[in-house]
Amino acid sequence: MLRKTQSRYIIFKVREEVELMPFLMKALDGISRNKAKAILTGGGLRVNRRIVKQHDMPLKPGDVVEVSKRKPREEFNNKFVSLVYEDAQIIVVEKKPGILSMGTSAKAYSVKTVLDEYFRRSHQKCTAHVVHRLDRETSGLLVYAKTIEAEQILEHNWHNIVTDRRYVALTSGQPKQKQGVVESWLKDNKAYITFSSPEDNGGKFARTHYKVVRTTGEFSLVELKLDTGRKNQIRVHLQDLECPVCGDMKYGNGSNPIGRLALHAFRLNFYHPITKELLRFETPIPKNFLSVFNKAADKNAE
Repeated sequence: MLRKTQSRYIIFKVREEVELMPFLMKALDGISRNKAKAILTGGGLRVNRRIVKQHDMPLKPGDVVEVSKRKPREEFNNKFVSLVYEDAQIIVVEKKPGILSMGTSAKAYSVKTVLDEYFRRSHQKCTAHVVHRLDRETSGLLVYAKTIEAEQILEHNWHNIVTDRRYVALTSGQPKQKQGVVESWLKDNKAYITFSSPEDNGGKFARTHYKVVRTTGEFSLVELKLDTGRKNQIRVHLQDLECPVCGDMKYGNGSNPIGRLALHAFRLNFYHPITKELLRFETPIPKNFLSVFNKAADKNAE
């Protein structure tokens, strides 16, 4: 176990396979389990530059463990938002369905207001700057900037900085082909309904790659990768494929087996706006998406 210090962190290099909690307790000269747990829950520990709170996370030789020398921050705890990664310039979160990325007014409850309150409680002199959004009922990964510099770089270079942005959708029915590309021009009417046209209709060009992961015929799990990030792009393109997103009140067909819009942003890979390091984030497919296929399997087994 190699130990060295920097201004903010004590750094350890892992020499052998071990779980995080016993490694931390030994590395910090036998501190109590409660103190080690406080460091983890307070966001005071990073493994390979990512904040980790999983007590039994397996470590392998070569991993770098960093322990903050600062007092642990107040634990991030919100039923709509989970902390995935945080450093001095950016914060990555996973949002649940039912909350806006950014409110329409300063007082509207949103991921931004949740983060701003967290920054205030943890005595960070910053606010959350929105650089991309998810619809209220869409769940998944979001990145916010904590500084103006990071916000400007992300906003103006988004398409070059983001290397992979993917979603998974539970759809009603299945596409005629198992994988393919949808291209069209998207334009809103006066009622804010987005229409898709195979020819230029004065709207914005959009391209979506899709792949069927699982299907029962009645329902499908479809992975989607965006080349463009247009408003309602996935929902409208799946409507074009005649297999709309389940639970979509606007572009769907009324099918809603899980009681929500079944769209989740599960992967977000991008270059850090300041350090230029490639960061990769991925979340599991929501369990209720998979429950549809489990029920179908159980029914077939009867």
